[in-house]
Amino acid sequence: MKMSTLTTTALAGLWLGVSAIAALAGPLEDRIAAGDTIRIGFANEIPFAYPGEDGTPKGFVNAEVIGVLAKMGYTNIETVETEWGGLIPGLNAGQFDIITGGMNILAARCENIAFSEPMAKIGDGFIVAPGNPKGIQTYTDVKDKAVMLVTGAGYSNIDAAKAAGVTEDQIMIVPGPTEILAAVTAGRADAGTGTYPTMKQLADSSGGAVEIVDPSAMPEESFNWAGVGFRKEDQDFLDRFNAAQKDYLGSPEMLAAVAEYGYSEAMLPGDKTTEWVCANR
Repeated sequence: MKMSTLTTTALAGLWLGVSAIAALAGPLEDRIAAGDTIRIGFANEIPFAYPGEDGTPKGFVNAEVIGVLAKMGYTNIETVETEWGGLIPGLNAGQFDIITGGMNILAARCENIAFSEPMAKIGDGFIVAPGNPKGIQTYTDVKDKAVMLVTGAGYSNIDAAKAAGVTEDQIMIVPGPTEILAAVTAGRADAGTGTYPTMKQLADSSGGAVEIVDPSAMPEESFNWAGVGFRKEDQDFLDRFNAAQKDYLGSPEMLAAVAEYGYSEAMLPGDKTTEWVCANR
């Protein structure tokens, strides 16, 4: 009788322990335990993250994240492409598990999703007509010269422009990089803005139709830190991801993997933490 009671108690304790562990596991850990893929979501944002011609994930954020996941022992990865504005809603709706789109860590975004520790320090950039006839170097120039600025839906550049005093009627919002380039080359906008790597890629691929503005003119407060996005309920997985990323970020292996996309040591995030960025951007 006593042995039976002890056995029942032990089994009950074991069951409670398993239940407690299961309760702590987020949706992504559940998917992994079930043998499902880890789904990475991104928009077509060269050079951050974009699909290759064969559908394989390209871009320096995808390369970094895939490298971190490999260090964690995960290679069963599926890609989901969507528009930039659909990344956070899609993540929270369970359409994919990780945002690898090169998303700046911002206070408003921190309210809706959890970010990894920063993986890059990113400045804003401007594309303009050849010769920069309007003399646009900064958001303040856009305001003072009363010119038209084009940027992408959901881009942090919208808030950055407004913070500098640019009015809503000076901001044209389009779906993404292709439309930004089209607006500037057609003369419908005097300048296009996005992250510097994306704008530089547009200028380099435009055949001289636009040029990139010198980023050194931008004030320090215009710089942002990019992170990898997770659902808040996947904090268990995120903690493990951060630990693996700490060892991988900036390593020779990682820098070799991202070099073809223009990421260099100059873009490493430094000592800023996600907690600090969420409070200051």
